[in-house]
Amino acid sequence: MNIYIGNLSYRLKEKDLTQVLEEYGAVSSVKIITDRESGRSKGFGFAEMENDEEAEKAIKELNGAELDGRAMVLKVALPKN
Repeated sequence: MNIYIGNLSYRLKEKDLTQVLEEYGAVSSVKIITDRESGRSKGFGFAEMENDEEAEKAIKELNGAELDGRAMVLKVALPKN
């Protein structure tokens, strides 16, 4: 399942986010979106988890949870139209 993760600290690294999500199950990939010109985080990203039940539990328990001083927003990522 692909998960959208928003309201992230600009200092947060992909490995930090991976560690948080791995508490809920196997994580295939994590990508924090960055600005093309500055390389700075845009404050959101995506994660892919192998097991849908684990991903749903992570979304339920981490949505609104504080990480590095910010309340994260997690939801199922929808495909681009």
